[in-house]
Amino acid sequence: MGDKTLTRMDLSEAVFQEVGLSRNESAQLVESVLNHVSDALASGETVKISSFGTFGVRDKAARIGRNPKTGEEVPIQPRRVLTFRPSHLMKERVANGNK
Repeated sequence: MGDKTLTRMDLSEAVFQEVGLSRNESAQLVESVLNHVSDALASGETVKISSFGTFGVRDKAARIGRNPKTGEEVPIQPRRVLTFRPSHLMKERVANGNK
């Protein structure tokens, strides 16, 4: 596996190269898209990106967990978690690599 991590800067550079916007405009565009996605998820909406996947928020109920080291029971608080379900196209692409 590669140690490469895709960053916001990498995304804005890709927009700069592909679309031809200025570097500042590309960075603002990437930031705006990410803000829209995170705002929608924070308000409980589902975000679907065609040929990529679906992001959603799920409420998890309170439950009793167990400390694996000691076996002691501990309460786990209710919380909201982010979920991602990749599209079939994304699953196939990842399975095949960059062929």
